[in-house]
Amino acid sequence: MDIRYVDEDLVACIKPAGVLSTDEEGGLPGLLRGELGGEIRTVHRLDRVVSGLMVLARNRESAACLSRQMEEQTFHKAYLAVAHGCPAESEGTLRNLLWRDKRRRMTFVADAPGKGVQEAALDYRVLGRAGALSLLRIVLHTGRTHQIRVQFASRGMPLVGERKYSEEGEETPLALFSAELSFLHPKTGAALRFEALPPPAEPWGQFADVLNEKS
Repeated sequence: MDIRYVDEDLVACIKPAGVLSTDEEGGLPGLLRGELGGEIRTVHRLDRVVSGLMVLARNRESAACLSRQMEEQTFHKAYLAVAHGCPAESEGTLRNLLWRDKRRRMTFVADAPGKGVQEAALDYRVLGRAGALSLLRIVLHTGRTHQIRVQFASRGMPLVGERKYSEEGEETPLALFSAELSFLHPKTGAALRFEALPPPAEPWGQFADVLNEKS
């Protein structure tokens, strides 16, 4: 396990793509218990196909505190993504109404408010371009399932490696990475911030200069 920080209250680590973030067989909590022992609780999620930073609680009190910070929007997350195409503006906000089809396990853009429809919003900034691809930094205002993937795909800019919401048919891993986490320590109240970069594999390698500037 790629563990970036650990104490008696929490652990910050890199979740590999393909690993569940929830407490199921083969999921990240179980892997961390095997590494660290003791109690491990999931307090936020990443899609199975998404890799990057996660923080997990090591006791009930820490889990409650971190969950409360998320509800109060004092727990901040930022992502890096590589998309086909590029937004017209170098930075901006995307807003949609989304609804989740639980049977098909997919999220769709809705035309109007209705049962099960939720507002979704994110901020993006274009960090670089390489041919027809763009490197994006994304900050979520809402945490809808598959939100980033759907909001960009619905605008004709699917993420590289997207197979659920795109017809590109690429076999590469999904180019979406949890790159930044910031929150208050659940016991001490100290401000914590963690940053990580995606692996140097494609398509990230096409933006090596930009990513190296962030390191």
